[in-house]
Amino acid sequence: MQNLIAHDIAEAMANASWIRRMFEAGNELRKTRGPENVFDFSLGNPDVPPPEKARAVLHALADDAIRPCGLGYMPNAGLPGFRTALAAHLTRQQGVSLEGRHVIATVGAAGALVAFFRATLEAGDEVLVPAPYFVEYGFYCGHFGGRLVPVPMKGPDFALDPEALLARVTARTRAILLNSPNNPTGAIYPAEALAALAEGVNRLNASRERPIYLLADEPYRVFAFDGATVPPFLPLSPWAVVLGSFSKSLSLAGERIGYVAVNPALDGVETLLAAVTLTNRTLGYVNAPILGQRLAEALLDEQVDLGLYAARRTAMADVLTAAGLRFAMPRGAFYFFPEAPGGDDLAFCKRLLDEGVIAVPGRGFGMAGHIRLCSAVPMETIRRALPAFKAACR
Repeated sequence: MQNLIAHDIAEAMANASWIRRMFEAGNELRKTRGPENVFDFSLGNPDVPPPEKARAVLHALADDAIRPCGLGYMPNAGLPGFRTALAAHLTRQQGVSLEGRHVIATVGAAGALVAFFRATLEAGDEVLVPAPYFVEYGFYCGHFGGRLVPVPMKGPDFALDPEALLARVTARTRAILLNSPNNPTGAIYPAEALAALAEGVNRLNASRERPIYLLADEPYRVFAFDGATVPPFLPLSPWAVVLGSFSKSLSLAGERIGYVAVNPALDGVETLLAAVTLTNRTLGYVNAPILGQRLAEALLDEQVDLGLYAARRTAMADVLTAAGLRFAMPRGAFYFFPEAPGGDDLAFCKRLLDEGVIAVPGRGFGMAGHIRLCSAVPMETIRRALPAFKAACR
């Protein structure tokens, strides 16, 4: 057969995301067992409705959109009004004074990362990431010749280890990518650890021609529980960059609205912003969806009902505890990352699948021996899954 596709893409297809693999296995299981007998905890697809205000905003947008250029092209960096409003919102959140020109609207947080990596990576550059980590990061930087370098975080709660990350820095290190609250562990990295990491990066950058960027991927920022807070990131370093989205916080995942926010203290900030604006266009995104930007602008001070997520988190913890699974209580996001009994995450996921429970092996996130469960599912699904968890654990 002819070589129809690129070798690296063929390899990626053969090692497809474990999240998608298990999701598809669940679809097959539903056909044979019936949907009511399948408990799917595989995919982080928020099912909580957007804020109620979204209804009126959408009606208003529908009336306004049907006009000349109402749904036409816009500046590649996003609608000026949205960027200005978002900058004001992030100024309050991050504690750094931002203007609209310091923010770029992107096609989700994923599009933000891809555009940023295209603008900054050379072939062979390294991106350090604490493990476990969101598996797609490897593709985001690998498309442009970059290499993801996982650095295992130890302990039951996978706390951030600044010394371990700094010890892995080489001449080819271009970025350190953090995700807090973390997918898959739910860990929130504390201010002290972030400050220690930033201090080390700032010290290294003082003698480097090509600086190391400190990146924060923050789509789960609002999901913090039991009084936990997510520290502001931009003040840590002139090389700090925040990338986020409204997919989870406003339940707008399908609208694909994200952003890049750069610390204005960065020397050459305008050059970096111009480069990311260019790659945002030339990668084929052109611009973030216009209706999504306008919807997000109107809802910047809103968020989904976190009480629903908190209640599900408690219910999931109760079920896993009753089943005999060991786990660190997640402080944020909406995932659990328990240990796989016996240490073999693939074997345990197979046992769960036999009982109708769909989970994702931890090796899909760079940490074998654990499984990932998403608690963004109906409460009934969580509670009814207890007998199946118990059976698999036996």
